[in-house]
Amino acid sequence: MQSETSNLLQMYILNIETATKNCSVSLAKNGETILYKELASQGYSHAEKLHVFIEEILNETSVGFDDLNAIAVSKGPGSYTGLRIGVSAAKGLCYALDIPLISVDTLQVLAKQALSVIDYDGGYIIPMIDARRMEVYSAVYDGTLDRITEVKAEILTENSYVECSEPLYLVGDCQEKCKTVLTKNNFHFITEIVFPSANEMSALSYEKFTQNNFEDVAYFEPFYLKDFLLVK
Repeated sequence: MQSETSNLLQMYILNIETATKNCSVSLAKNGETILYKELASQGYSHAEKLHVFIEEILNETSVGFDDLNAIAVSKGPGSYTGLRIGVSAAKGLCYALDIPLISVDTLQVLAKQALSVIDYDGGYIIPMIDARRMEVYSAVYDGTLDRITEVKAEILTENSYVECSEPLYLVGDCQEKCKTVLTKNNFHFITEIVFPSANEMSALSYEKFTQNNFEDVAYFEPFYLKDFLLVK
């Protein structure tokens, strides 16, 4: 019994976030980040940096692969290539270490980051990930991070969210183009939150771990939302 209690006090989860231009990895103990590393680059450096970040974090924290209790990965929506790289790495580690796989909603990660910087007193958080032209991947969350709309690919216009009078906090990598059409006074752009980070995944993945909310490693696929299109 003492050994089981000791193990419960040291739940290590490696979090991987590659849904956008940000290649981000964190190591968390009992839902709190110990160390994280990330790099956002125009050229998508995920393939080169992801495994380097994982090794560096484990070496610097003196936590071994065998100490990990689960791997968490940001499931999307987002970049097709980025999601494939992150999920492939996560599934490979889970297979090799025989540990559970946890998936975390990418937009919820962004929403959680917003709550960490705003003085929230009601309203809704709308994380958005850039798609193309005036299209974004988005959803609406309340102050407890419950999603109150379905994740969707939407084209922004002057009439987007016109029915809502509550404060709306927008975060993500498409804020500049959003500002051209979303001009009502209740829109608040949180410009310091651009990309989702594995640092904010720690509490979300730990909550899922305590609920045994795991994915089937063999069959899990990222949530692309839209089919992959090859642009020539």
